Amino acid sequence: MPSPRDVLTPDSLAMLQVIADTGSFAAAARQLQLVPSALTYRVRQMEEALDVLLFDRSTRQAQPTEAGQALLAEGARLLQDIDAVANRVRRVATGWEPELTIVADAVLSHSTLLDLVEAFYALNAPTRLKLTTGTLSGPMECLIQGRADLALGMTPTNTSAAGLQVQDLGDVQFAFAVAPFHPLAQHEGPITDEVMREHRLVVISDSAQRERTSMGLLDGQDIFTVDHIQAKIDAQVRGLGCGFLSQAMVQPYVDAGLLVIKPIARAARNVRVRYAWKKSGGNAPGKALQWWLEQLQSPVTQQALLEQHRYSWLPQR
Repeated sequence: MPSPRDVLTPDSLAMLQVIADTGSFAAAARQLQLVPSALTYRVRQMEEALDVLLFDRSTRQAQPTEAGQALLAEGARLLQDIDAVANRVRRVATGWEPELTIVADAVLSHSTLLDLVEAFYALNAPTRLKLTTGTLSGPMECLIQGRADLALGMTPTNTSAAGLQVQDLGDVQFAFAVAPFHPLAQHEGPITDEVMREHRLVVISDSAQRERTSMGLLDGQDIFTVDHIQAKIDAQVRGLGCGFLSQAMVQPYVDAGLLVIKPIARAARNVRVRYAWKKSGGNAPGKALQWWLEQLQSPVTQQALLEQHRYSWLPQR
């Protein structure tokens, strides 16, 4: 007895659709240029392999049974998928990568990244996108280890690894922010390291698995570690600690009265962030990566990634 894999071929699924459309085995056989007995034999093979009756033969019309209707619906979807795969393979052969993985630091505007993703999909390119986030050394580690094709927003550490192309994205200014009811909110004058050390600092863990880094920590200071930027913001809004956030990222919360920015005695924190990708020997990057690199060269795109943080859910005042 044939197995379902033997009989559920694209040709057989298309044949069932012709039978359903024409309403009879004889008409379907004529359209498919088959003798009626050959067509009937193929349908019976499918029914035996699936152990179901696909067509009701009690009348002159070939009416699909409930099982037959289900198979027709799934068959139509499978045939569309096969066509889509064939088209995608043909387009990939023209220079489009099958998949492009992008890892972006949490300091970048997530809404701007999604704007870029939307623009990329408008190209109707065959490349599948994978977008992940990382912190501190994490994006660079993903790139070096081959788990990403493009790293966005990394800090200058470890940018000299072999086989990488690195470009500046821009500078991010950080501000020291606390909740309005936090003890430091009422502090007079710039906050010194000695004063700051007496209060819990909210920090994001480095997403790297090996060489991890930290920023803004003071010796002996109590810390509360979270794993992503939104958790850090939420913790500071709740007054669970103080900490540094990018000026552009924290400003909507300041405008909403959820956080306040306090001056500090130490020099202002301005961090240059970059983006990087792996060189492909003497070959040009794939078309998908080329498209992203072209967008990243735009000053408008760079500014949006660094500054345009949109939070539609924030309360309005």
